[in-house]
Amino acid sequence: MRRAALALVLMFLAPSSALAEERRGRARVSANGLYSVRMVEAAQDQCRLEVAQESGPVWTLKECLGTVDDLYFVSNDGERVWVVWPLVEKGKAVAEPRTKKKSKAKKPKGPPAWARVVVAAQYGRDGQRLQEKRLTEWLNTRQLSEVRQLTHHFKWLEGTLGIPGKGPRLTDAGVVELEPVGGTTRQLTF
Repeated sequence: MRRAALALVLMFLAPSSALAEERRGRARVSANGLYSVRMVEAAQDQCRLEVAQESGPVWTLKECLGTVDDLYFVSNDGERVWVVWPLVEKGKAVAEPRTKKKSKAKKPKGPPAWARVVVAAQYGRDGQRLQEKRLTEWLNTRQLSEVRQLTHHFKWLEGTLGIPGKGPRLTDAGVVELEPVGGTTRQLTF
């Protein structure tokens, strides 16, 4: 009887304690040191992006733009944020139009559908996407063989997720520098 009552009490307490736990991402500071940015996951599908100064919050965006494990960089004026996703879900293949006759046409050349996904995006304080970068903008078809393939995701960024290399960083000039696998240093400007 006691065990059943204890199990019942624990069943009701477990969800409330799980909801109370917030996961906070690593705060990253702007190049001038005035602002910081971080993602906070309050619960499943309940996130907020926080931009703050030393004195406290400046603005908050209640959207899940990524996870606490993704990389966030804030501009020197605190108005824009770059989000870089080192682990990206593979894109869906583009449906080819059906023809009445079966043709022996060759497949179109170019990058695979999974490589055409967005790997970085810049957002304003209103949540509007201002810029985006696709993997195919940084890597050519030959370099795509360096991308680490998983079943439903891929890893593409050096210095993250066990891929050797120099990790993404914000320079003193306020530019985000990163190295895709098999590629050269790329820059994201605010």
